[in-house]
Amino acid sequence: MATLAMALTSCSEPAQPLVIDNALTESEVAAARLTPEVMWKMRRIGSAELSADGTTVLYTVTDYSMAENRGVTRIYTLCLASGQSQELTDTSSNNAAARWGGDGNIWFLSNRSGAMQVWRMAADGSAAVQITDVEGGVEDFGVSPDCSALHYIKGVQVKAVRSSEVHPDMDKSKARIYDDLMVRHWDYWDEGIYRHIFVAPLAGDKMGEARDITGADAAWDTPLAPYFDGAEIAWHPHSKQIAYTCKPLTGKEYAVSTDSDVYIHLIEQNHTINICKDNAERLKFDGKATTEPFVGYDKYPVFSPDGSKVAFRSQRRAGNEADKERLFVYNLQSGEMKELTANFDYHANNVVWADDSTLYFIAPIEATHQICRVTTAGNDVEVITSGDHDITSFSLAAGRCIATVQSISMATEIFEVDLADGSLKQVSAVNKHIYDSVEMGAVQKRWVKTTDGKQMLVWVILPPDFDPAKKYPTLLYCQGGPQSVVSQFWSYRWNFQLMAAQGYVVVAPNRRGLPSFGQEWLDQISGDYSGQNIRDYLSAIDDVAKESWCDKERLGCVGASYGGYSVFFLAGHHQKRFKAFIAHCGIFNFDSMYGETEELFFVNNDYGGSYWDKTNKTAMRSYANSPHKFVDRWDTPILIITGEYDFRIPYTQSLQAFTAAKMRGLDARLVEFENEAHQVFRSQNSLVWNREFFGWLEKYLK
Repeated sequence: MATLAMALTSCSEPAQPLVIDNALTESEVAAARLTPEVMWKMRRIGSAELSADGTTVLYTVTDYSMAENRGVTRIYTLCLASGQSQELTDTSSNNAAARWGGDGNIWFLSNRSGAMQVWRMAADGSAAVQITDVEGGVEDFGVSPDCSALHYIKGVQVKAVRSSEVHPDMDKSKARIYDDLMVRHWDYWDEGIYRHIFVAPLAGDKMGEARDITGADAAWDTPLAPYFDGAEIAWHPHSKQIAYTCKPLTGKEYAVSTDSDVYIHLIEQNHTINICKDNAERLKFDGKATTEPFVGYDKYPVFSPDGSKVAFRSQRRAGNEADKERLFVYNLQSGEMKELTANFDYHANNVVWADDSTLYFIAPIEATHQICRVTTAGNDVEVITSGDHDITSFSLAAGRCIATVQSISMATEIFEVDLADGSLKQVSAVNKHIYDSVEMGAVQKRWVKTTDGKQMLVWVILPPDFDPAKKYPTLLYCQGGPQSVVSQFWSYRWNFQLMAAQGYVVVAPNRRGLPSFGQEWLDQISGDYSGQNIRDYLSAIDDVAKESWCDKERLGCVGASYGGYSVFFLAGHHQKRFKAFIAHCGIFNFDSMYGETEELFFVNNDYGGSYWDKTNKTAMRSYANSPHKFVDRWDTPILIITGEYDFRIPYTQSLQAFTAAKMRGLDARLVEFENEAHQVFRSQNSLVWNREFFGWLEKYLK
C-alpha cells in the first residue's frame, strides 16, 4: 500500500522529463553499506500481472530523483522465456496502473497529456492512444473483459462545506462548516468531495457517456477511504456486471462503524444489489437461511471465471478492523453463502480464482506471507509456499503463477511460483546493482518465552561484518498498527537493514496483537494496550540483552504510530533499560486522542470505549494507563517526529509529548514535517528523517 501511495502521489501532477541516476558513487561502493542515500537509489517494483498466455509479465517500476524531490513510474514487460525486459514508457511522463486487456493490449494511466487519463497501447508499447478525457483526470480504472466498457474513479462534489459555498456572498471567506463527524480523514479535510465509480461504454478509441453508479448524491467513497484501493472493484467475466465495496454511511455512523458491504451493479438494468444485506430471504449458508450479520468490513469482490459466483473477504465483528478476514463465496444463482476458511486461523488476502472451484490467496503465517489454496467444497486450506519471505501479490494465467516477493534483506522483486511444490524462482533483478555493492546483515529467527509462558517469534537483524566478540548498541523496534505483522517486509521508512548497517543490532518482536499467529494472539491487545504486549516487548529485549555481543548499556527504543505509543509508555516504565527513545506519530494522551482522531471505531475497539463512560472497566483501565499519566517517571532523552497532515494520530499528540519532555528538563527534539501525514513519503523529507533518526541514536548510543 505504501509503495502504491508513493507512486500515485508522484503521478498526481504532470511531470517534466526526469533524469534518473541510480548508479552508486565510488565512496558508496567502497563503504559497501546500505545508507539512506543508497536506499533512495533503489528501484521500486509496483504491480505485476501475467499475460493471458502466461508468457509475459507486465509490471511497473518507480525511480526517484533526490535533486528533483519526485519520482517517475514507468511500464515494463518481462519475457519469462528469455528473461529479457522491455521498457515501454519513458521518464517524460508518469505511467501507472498497467494491466492487460482482454484484447491483448495494455491499458494504463498516464499524465502525458496533463491530468491522469486512461490510455491504451500495444503489447510492445507502440500505438499509444488516449481513451478518456475526464476533467481533472481519473484516480484509477478497470476495463471490462470484452473491452466494451470501462470504469473509472473520480472525485465528485456532493455537498457544500466551504464557507464561500455555504455563504456565496462571502467569496473571500476561508472556513469549513460541519454538522457531523468525519470532518477529516487520514490526511485530508472533508471538502464535500467523494470518490465515485463511473461506468462508460467503449467504441474503438472513444469512451461514451459515463454514468455515476455510486449515485450522484452519495456522500461516501467507493472504493473505501482512506486508501481508495481500486482492487475493491471487479468486472464480471461477461462484462455485464461490476462488483464493488461501499460503506454508505455518513458522519457519526461512519465514524463508529466498519460495516461495508459488497455490491453488484447490473449495467444494462442500471440496478444495484447488496449481496450482504439485500434479499435476505435468499441468503443461505449450506442450504440454511442465514443469520450471518455481515456487520464488519466486507471487501474485495472477485468473480469466478464462469461468472456464477463471487468471492470476497469478510470480518465478523463490527468496529474491529483487525478481525479475521474470512473468505466467503456467494452463489449468484442460488443465493447461497459459503465460508471457505472457517477452520483456518489466519487472514485470507489477495484472493484469485484459478478455475470455477479453486481459489488462491495470501495469508500471514508466523511473520511471513504465503500463498494458500482452497476449493469451494470447503476443504482444509493448503499452504503452498514456505520460507522467510513476504509474498505481497500474485497473478495466475495459463497454469503459471508469478508473484511479487520481498524480505527483510530484499526489496520487491518478481518471482515465478511453482504451484505444485511451492518453489520460487526469481525472474527480475531491478536492484542487482545495489545488492552487488552493499552487504546486508544476517537475519536471525528467534523464539522467546513470554511472561505468560508462550513462545514469541522475534527477528534479530545483525550489522554487516558482525563480530560476536564485539559489543553492539541494540534497538528495540516497536511495531505500529497495532495489528500489523512484523513480517519479512522491506520498508523505505522503517528499514531494519538500514538500521543494522549503521552498526546497530535490531530486535523486532511479534508481540501480542500482531497477525499471523492466530486470532487469539491478535485479539489480546484490544483493551490491553499497556498490558501483555508491553511485557512481550521487554521479554524480547531482555532475552537478546543476555547475549555477550549486546551492549546492555547502549539500548534504544524506537517506533511509530502504536509503536510511538509504545515508546511513550515505555519511557515511563522501562526501569532504566534504555538510553534513548524515538517516537514517530505516537499516541500520548488517550483522552485527547479520542476527541482528535477520526475513525472512532478504532479507539472504541482498542481502548474499550470513551473516556467519559465511568462504568466501562476496560475503557477506564485504558485511560488510566495513558502514557501522559506517567511523564513524572520520564528520565531519558527522546526524539519526537510528526507530520502536520496526520489526522489519524494528530500532530498535537506529539506536541503534548514534546512539551512534557522539555518541562521535565529532558533533552528532547521535535521534528515536524509540514507536508507529510502519518508516514513520510517525499524523498528529501525521508533523508532529513533518517539524518535526524540516526543522529539522535549516534548522540546517545555511540
